[in-house]
Order: sequence, then C-alpha cells, then structure tokens
Amino acid sequence: MLLAAGVAAIGVWLCVTFRTAVTSVLLALLGTALLGPLYRRLVAMKVQRSLAAGLTCAAVVAVVGGVTYIVVAALIDTGDQIVTSVRRAAEDLTEHLGAAGTSLDDVAGNAKELLGKFGGTAASGVISGLSVVGEVIAMAVLALLLVFFFLRDSGRALRALRSSVPRGSADHVEAMARRAFGAVEGFMRGTTFIALIDALLITAGLLVLRVPGAVGLGALVFVGAYIPYLGAFISGAVAILVALADRGVAIALWTVGVVLAVQLLEGHVLQPLIQSRTVQMHPAVVMITITAGASVAGILGMLLAVPLTAAAFGVIGELRRLYGAEAGGGT
Repeated sequence: MLLAAGVAAIGVWLCVTFRTAVTSVLLALLGTALLGPLYRRLVAMKVQRSLAAGLTCAAVVAVVGGVTYIVVAALIDTGDQIVTSVRRAAEDLTEHLGAAGTSLDDVAGNAKELLGKFGGTAASGVISGLSVVGEVIAMAVLALLLVFFFLRDSGRALRALRSSVPRGSADHVEAMARRAFGAVEGFMRGTTFIALIDALLITAGLLVLRVPGAVGLGALVFVGAYIPYLGAFISGAVAILVALADRGVAIALWTVGVVLAVQLLEGHVLQPLIQSRTVQMHPAVVMITITAGASVAGILGMLLAVPLTAAAFGVIGELRRLYGAEAGGGT
C-alpha cells in the first residue's frame, strides 16, 4: 500500500509539473472518444485515414467555432439584461440589509479604495491572466493536433500497447484498454446528448416565461452539463435569480418548476436510458470525484474527473471479469 501510494504521489506530481502537456493529452482523449464514430464512418466510406482524421478535426473546428459565435453573440445581446437583473436583485437584497449598514454605494467606495491601494497587484493579475489565456490557446491547439494523430494512428497505438507488455497478458491489457476507452466514449456521447436536450428544454421554458437572456442561459446549461450535478445546479440557480430579479416571484417559481422538471427528466429518464450501459457510478462516487478533481485542478479537474473515473471503473470491471473467469475455469 505504501509503494502504491508513493507511485501515485509521484504520478500526481509529474502531472502537475507537466500540466499543460498532460491536460492537452487528456482533452485530446476526450475529443477522440467523442469524435471516434464520425471518423470510423468516414473510414468505412473508403476515405483515406489521414484525410478522414483531417475532415473530422475540420468539422470540429467549424462546429465549435459556430457554436462559440452563436453563444457569444447571444450573451452579448442579452448580457446587459442579465447584468441589470442581477444588479436589481442585489439592490433589493441591500435594501433588506440596510439596517446593517450595507449598501451598494459603500461597496463601490470600498472597491475604489481597494483598487487604488492594490493597483500594482491588479496589473500583475492582468499579466497573469494574459499568460493563462495564452496557455489555454496552446493547450487547445495541441489537443486538436493530438486528436488528429489519435484518430489516424489508433490501430498503431494498439499494436504498440500490445508489444510493450508480456505476450501472455497482451490480450488482457488490450481488453482493459478497450473497456476504459469505451467507458469514456460512452460518457462523452451520452453527456453531449443529454446536455443538448437539457439546454433546449430549459431555453424553451425560459422563452415561454419571457425570462431575459434565455438563449445565453440555455448555453450556460449546455456547458454546465459536462460537470455533473454541480454544473446543473449553478446554471439553474443563475436562471432562477434572473427570473426573480426581472419577472418577480411568480415567474421565478415557474422557472424553478421548469429547472426541476428538466432535472427530473434527466435523472430518471435520460441518464438511465443513455448512460447506464456505459457509465455505472453511484451519485455519491460522482460527487466525491468532482470534489477531488476540483481540489487538484480546479474547474478543469471537475471536467476531467468523471470521465477518468469512468475509465478506471471500466478497467476494474474488466479485471473482475477476467479474474472471475479464471477462477471459474480453475474450479
């Protein structure tokens, strides 16, 4: 146990030290799992492998660029409404807390004073923010290139994996690798489909209730769906807050009903129907995994925690099947 803990600690340290490369590889694996069916369909249509991988990556760039443009345009168009609604809710809250000496003017004055005192810190924060943006762009470009190579050379990678392990265990290692990747592939496809349904239903409900920024809030729901439980809670809470600030208590309660109805549909129909065959994890395990991922790598850790845990569960399930089969054969 001490040896395993030491190896795990060294592995985590190496991942943190080389986080840019490790993150790009993990994101590329998630992208490969999501895009694998499209690539295989192109190959089945007799498209050359390199061309099929290139077309798949180009399609991803086009789709992501188009979706980003639509989301950003919607948020720009409705951002003022959302900010105004949230500010109105803050003003209502400060009116109730006025006896405690809290007001927006005090907050604004304190903010100006803090900015005056810590201007140098703010400037360094901007510089660090620019470096973070550069690092994110570098990771995205590297991940896209890795997706191309992972798609094109998947068969070569499998042969390299088999050649790097003892001949007697090559079949078992290949089975575990396929099981782990299948779990990640199922998670990515299922999550994307569920996120799309959630976003469409909640956007439709908000449009019917005439909540400002419905399209932008729906986009937030879609993005948040990739972080199980927590993402849905945050996006739903923002939608309810905007409805409460702009449309009043009655519409806010209707918004609560819409969000809860969609979450019930997801939890009792979509999740069991779509993901139960590929990702079988108890909700408590998912929440613990998300918390651990957040403590290690923040939002990115929350995004990667569940698919990586699904892959680990796939390996464990394959090991149990293999050892169970050997034990049964021995008796």
